[in-house]
Amino acid sequence: MFILSLTYVKSLSEIDRLIPPHREYLAKYYASGNFLFSGRQEPRTGGAIIARAGSRAEVEEIIKEDPFLIEGVAEYEIVEFVATMTAPDLDGYRES
Repeated sequence: MFILSLTYVKSLSEIDRLIPPHREYLAKYYASGNFLFSGRQEPRTGGAIIARAGSRAEVEEIIKEDPFLIEGVAEYEIVEFVATMTAPDLDGYRES
């Protein structure tokens, strides 16, 4: 599993301009099963995505498609973790 932390490095007006293509990007990776949760930070300084992938290299390839990254309005931090405990409703995501 991966925590993808986005930090906005440009104005919110530039971020807002890219929301529609960013949401299309998110939808693609929700459909593929790579993205599990996402949303903006409060205060609105960035966002976060919980993702699953076979490797960090795969995640790095996926984020290269984000319009926020392509247009240089956000930077990503990738944190890999092993989900050894989950809420009962999320047992299918538990890793050993």
